[in-house]
Parts: sequence; C-alpha cells; structure tokens
Amino acid sequence: MGKLTFMGAGSTVFAKNVIGDSMLTEALRDFEIALYDIDAERLEESYIMVDALNRNINEGRAKISKYLGVENRKDALRGADFVVNAIQVGLYDPCTITDFEVPKKYGLRQTIADTLGIGGIFRALRTIPVLEDFARDMEEVCPDAYFLNYTNPMAMLAGYMQRYTGIKTVGLCHSVQACSRGLLNMLGIEHSEPIYERIAGINHMAWLLEIRDADGTDLYPEIRRRAIKSLEDGNGPDRVRFEYIRRLGYYCTESSEHNAEYNNLFIKSRYPELIDRYGIPLDEYPRRCINQIAGWKEAKEHYLAGDVSHTRTGEYASYIMEAIVTDKPYKIGGNVLNKNGLIPNLPREACVEVPCLINRAGIQPCAQEPLPLQLAAMNMTNINVQLLTIEAAVTKKKEHIYQAAMLDPHTSSELSIDDIVALCDDLIEAHKGWLPEYR
Repeated sequence: MGKLTFMGAGSTVFAKNVIGDSMLTEALRDFEIALYDIDAERLEESYIMVDALNRNINEGRAKISKYLGVENRKDALRGADFVVNAIQVGLYDPCTITDFEVPKKYGLRQTIADTLGIGGIFRALRTIPVLEDFARDMEEVCPDAYFLNYTNPMAMLAGYMQRYTGIKTVGLCHSVQACSRGLLNMLGIEHSEPIYERIAGINHMAWLLEIRDADGTDLYPEIRRRAIKSLEDGNGPDRVRFEYIRRLGYYCTESSEHNAEYNNLFIKSRYPELIDRYGIPLDEYPRRCINQIAGWKEAKEHYLAGDVSHTRTGEYASYIMEAIVTDKPYKIGGNVLNKNGLIPNLPREACVEVPCLINRAGIQPCAQEPLPLQLAAMNMTNINVQLLTIEAAVTKKKEHIYQAAMLDPHTSSELSIDDIVALCDDLIEAHKGWLPEYR
C-alpha cells in the first residue's frame, strides 16, 4: 500500500492521465489516491471521474478521497509517498489574461508567457508562495514524499523547491520525451529503433546534443541539411527551432512558439515581418486556454457519465513511482538542481534538465560534459531571469523583480528601463491579491 496525493486535481484530464496510468501499473493499483483542489466544482468533477475510472479499469482497488480548500490540505498530504503538482495559481481568468493584456499596453507581445518573459516571471511570483506552503505542510506530514512537479515555470519552481525546502523533488516536462522522434518525423528522416539521444540544458531549452539510430549512424548531418533547406524553402514547420539549428548547430526540446519569446531575436516591433517569416503565433496561450475551456464543457458530460476508460500514456509520473516502489530502473529527463556541476559550464544554483536514473534509491541525475559555448550562453540568458525571479520571491524585494525583467531577453530588447519598471509596477498592482506584499 502507498499513497498518491494529486494537487490541483481540478485539472481533470491531466489527473485522468496520471491516475489512470497508476491504476494500470500493478505496483500502484492499491494506492490510496487523495485529490486536492481549492475549486469545489472542479474537485467534485475529478472525484466522480477518478471514482469511475477506479471501478472501470482497477476493480475498485484504489481508495479515493477528496480534500477541498487550504484547511484540508494537510490531511490530503498526510502520509503521502508521492505528491503530483499540477496547480495553476490564478487560472486563465484573471491571471493569464493580466499577464498578456498589461504588457500589450507597453507594446510587449508574447506567445505563451508561462516559462520566461514578463508573463513567466509573474506566474512564478504568484506560484512560489503556494509551493512554499505545500512544502511546509509536507515537511510536517509527509517529509519523505517525492514531489513530482508538472507546473510551469518549471525551472523557477523546481529550482526554488530544491534550494529552499527540504522536499525531495523533480520537475517533469513532456518536451524531452517528444523531442527526437518528433524532429525525425517532421523532417521525414527514416531511422532504425531504438535511437540513441543525449539531451541536456534547461527546461524548454534543453539541447539535443547527440542523436544516432540503432546501428550507430549519426543522424545530425541529415537533420541539419533538411532543417536548413526547409528554412530556405520558406513556410515550413518549426522555423524558430530550425533557425537554432542553422545558427547554433543544435535543436532544442520545446516548441518554436515557446522559444520565440525566450530570446531577443524573433518578436521585435522594429521588424514586424519576422512574425510571418517565422510563423510566430502571438497570443497563442490565451487561444489555447479558451479552446481548452470550451473543449472541457463538451467533454465534461462524457467524463461524468461514468463510461470513462484509459490506456497507459507515456507520462513520466507512473513510471517514476513504479521504479521507486519496485526498484525497476527507469530513465527520465528531469529538472534538478545543478549543485554538483551536472552541467559544468552552468551555475550551480541553476535548475538544469538532464537524464536521471530512477530506482529505489530515488532520483539520480547523470553528470554531463560542458555544453557547447553558444548553447550554454543561450541557457544563461534564461537562467539569469530564473535566478533573479527566485531571489525576488524569497526576499520580497521589488528591485529583484525589476532586475529579472531588465535581464529578460525579450522584455529588455523591446522596452526601456523606465518602461520595464513601470510595467512591473502595473503588474504588481493588477495581480493584487495573488501576490504577497513586495517592498
């Protein structure tokens, strides 16, 4: 027997994937499952769905319980072996809307705004205090639990947790899993399985450093040739990341719409033609949120009708839990602190994304060679912002918010220092009630 607590259980579809995967894993089928959220309606919907899932695919073997609100949070966590975090503080409405609309008044446009940029900074500032509360409760009622974080901005949140709490934690992202085969399929490159890949860097900007097919053939020369030809032909897919290949020599893990706002090169008011040239979808995340909300309204009745089923996905969570419980080894791309110089030419305080071995001993990150200089430099432009945002969250000093924004590549390439400070002040005011007091 063991216990899995799901924080942010109102994320019903994602809860279905993680919990459904666990119910299809023999070593986890008898776990107690605790669902926690602060939204009563969404919590109840998830509870009904998970209860039906338990009956339909798990012979009712799991014990399902629900916990609503901060006053019941410790009970949700008490005795947990694993805690999955999928919260979104402030949701789409009002906080994501604020993260997009206030910067627009300054002429600052974004695509996703959940990882870096001014939107990523403020998403971290309103989420870190909640994770601090989670950690304090966990230190009291489940000090040995593993905290599996899926919430963005990943590097800032996982970095905070690993530097400032005593909780065992790893940050988990889908982008590593989909990177190599997605690239090969996109470029139409035939290959034999299993492929060999080596990926390291930071979340959403980890680098595909090596890729070979099953017989040892280096696939990168053909990848580079086809990616550059696609750019030269125009209007192809994934143009920001293919430009990375052309200019930096390597592909990175997260999508072009994400990476367009992680640097100072693509979204530039002085060069509006770049938006079409690179196919950059401004305001993409709000569109996704609106579509997701509409899709949930359509799918909700199906989920609540009780006919829900599941097939195990490739989500890391159940495989990590299985590896720790059974000592069956598993490899992930995990977000962990660089404290032992896992990537030697990145700061020890940074949160890096590297291969990790999982077994009964827990999460064991694998040391890497230094990154090629240009790749480490690109990562550093993001790490600067991540570390200063964490500093702001810990010290509650506005000056560190300003500094994080001043060093953000996209924000600083578009706005003056005075406008950056004014924008931060406007966002602090607009997010009042979602942020602690800053001095």
